[in-house]
Amino acid sequence: MATAAQWIEGARPRTLPNAIAPVLAGTGAAASIDGAVWWKAVLCLLLSLSLIIGVNYANDYSDGIRGTDDDRVGPLRLVGSKLASAAAVRNAAIGCLALGAVLGLILVFTSAWWLLLVGAGCLAGAWFYTGGRNPYGYSGFGEIAVFVFFGLVAVLGTEFVQAGRAEWAGLACAIAVGAFSSAVLVTNNLRDIPTDSVSGKTTLAVRLGDTRTRTLHVVLLAVPFLATLALAARTPWALVGLVALPLALKANEPVRTGKNGPGLIPALAGTGLALLIWSVATGLALGLG
Repeated sequence: MATAAQWIEGARPRTLPNAIAPVLAGTGAAASIDGAVWWKAVLCLLLSLSLIIGVNYANDYSDGIRGTDDDRVGPLRLVGSKLASAAAVRNAAIGCLALGAVLGLILVFTSAWWLLLVGAGCLAGAWFYTGGRNPYGYSGFGEIAVFVFFGLVAVLGTEFVQAGRAEWAGLACAIAVGAFSSAVLVTNNLRDIPTDSVSGKTTLAVRLGDTRTRTLHVVLLAVPFLATLALAARTPWALVGLVALPLALKANEPVRTGKNGPGLIPALAGTGLALLIWSVATGLALGLG
């Protein structure tokens, strides 16, 4: 049986910046138009965390029963390493996603009914990333889904439920956060090209190949800083987001220097840290500016 520490590791804590960052950025965008509602921001954060942990357990379950995780280079997987039963991990995923659904319903009832459709789409996207008969994560659409759900939907949704509307600064933040989050997944999939190719998991990295995937990582990391320049039109304080640039360059270093396998693991943590610092800095700048 898996220990508590192994369950925590199986939740993939290094991915949590992908859940925290959109709420910070979206709340900053809402505050910039005098629309921040802090209890809703807290609900959005809890919702985002429950969904990403649910997604991580769902991926662990689905990849585990397919045998995709039988020969892994990266962090621990509960089912693939046989530390927990597939049923237990599946139930953990369902529990986290159900909690997210409850939190989402509260936001729906206090905001707009059509968000129920958005929430349903998020739950479906979470499960069918690697679950179901034809998971879209196995067909190269994972990065697009991450950009949409953890970028556009999460940031603009956070702004909307608080301010009652979303506007261009929120969109710029959403594009930036989505690009960062996609870069995290690109790093992960770059590392896993050899094993994914063997197991039949045709990620975008497998489709693009090693060299073009490394180029994509650079492009995605450049996008948030272009967004920073655009956000300076809202408030010059938004330029403080450039504080994350050295972290992004450091995160890209293992990618651009040709590291493989375990050598790419620091790039995962580094990209997530750059995402978090950019979101903290930008969210505060927009809120106070």
